[in-house]
Amino acid sequence: MSYAVDFGSVSTVGLESSPVAPALAGLRANEARYFKNKYDHVFTVEPADQATETIDRVHRILKEERDIVISSRPLEATTFEVENIRMDYVFYESGLSINVMYTIDSPAKRAVGFKLSDGMDVPEELASRFKFARQKSKLAGTIRGSYFVIKGEY
Repeated sequence: MSYAVDFGSVSTVGLESSPVAPALAGLRANEARYFKNKYDHVFTVEPADQATETIDRVHRILKEERDIVISSRPLEATTFEVENIRMDYVFYESGLSINVMYTIDSPAKRAVGFKLSDGMDVPEELASRFKFARQKSKLAGTIRGSYFVIKGEY
């Protein structure tokens, strides 16, 4: 069942099995607030077993672009389009969030972003490849993030 993320009242619905569930819920709410404020889009997620196409696409891009395989179990995902940009998000049990920003008609803005929930370690598969910058969030505490530019066509 899909779930419209409420950033006014942060909930761990769908993320309960994560050891950092409150921080991951805050991270998810932070994303929901951003898309509501910038694009007036309601950020709605689905359980991983109902979002296999999105998860498969994100995993394919990671594998083909950087030979990255995420070891954590996906809990939720979403895909949507705003202003000709397709956005894919996957939220993992470890507290990791991966988003793919992919402009539909030009390669101008195509990137993969990683965000780490407060309290989680950098995943082994990312630790040696990326440096993570910190940002503060009222909803999520300290978020650490990194990204890379997508070169291929997906």
